[in-house]
Amino acid sequence: MKPRQAEVSIPLQPPGAGATPASSPVEPPRDYVLWSLFNVLLGFGLTFLGCFCFPELVHSIKARDCKVLGDMEGARQHGTRAKALNIVCSVLLVLTLLGITIFIIISIVLSTT
Repeated sequence: MKPRQAEVSIPLQPPGAGATPASSPVEPPRDYVLWSLFNVLLGFGLTFLGCFCFPELVHSIKARDCKVLGDMEGARQHGTRAKALNIVCSVLLVLTLLGITIFIIISIVLSTT
């Protein structure tokens, strides 16, 4: 009877290097629907800039639809565009609200003197 030899494998790369394991979850792209909805409602409600904030809501909904359908690249593209438009719209809203506030304060100060 011959003795059975065991197979031994020696890893040549340090742990964590090389290809990612298949079990690690890939983070899905973000769609920013809540941020877009907040900007649209704030834009229409306070400063009438909702028409400038509406395209980001469209891109956010497109990103969510692509994510549901499994088109991760399309969802990533629409999500990135929605994020950029959200940033622009948020800055516009803050600057507009700041301008309105300064105008009101100056008008109050000038009316009391």
